[in-house]
Amino acid sequence: MMNTKKSSTTTVADEINPEHLLGDFKALMADAEALIKATASHEDGAIASIRSKAIDTLSNAKENLSNLEGSLSDKAKVMAESADDFVHRSPWEAVGVAAGLGLLIGLLIRRH
Repeated sequence: MMNTKKSSTTTVADEINPEHLLGDFKALMADAEALIKATASHEDGAIASIRSKAIDTLSNAKENLSNLEGSLSDKAKVMAESADDFVHRSPWEAVGVAAGLGLLIGLLIRRH
């Protein structure tokens, strides 16, 4: 009888999904906007000051997120074009690389 153990340890990198993280951040920003709108009637003292800071921070976060998305999109396009060029210049090497990666992924999956 053969015992197979499944590893129950997961790393943080295994659990981080950039798209999920981006979605969570957008949801957080939407919630913050809703909170800012809900406190619009409180114009006095500390709440007004915090509200003003939150509006500035949210505005900066939206701008940074937009820049990040644009940058990631540009990088993805460049990588796709580079891969396309490589495949057209060296089709047999590309097939070899794909086969090697497939074998490596298969071995890793088999271990888990």
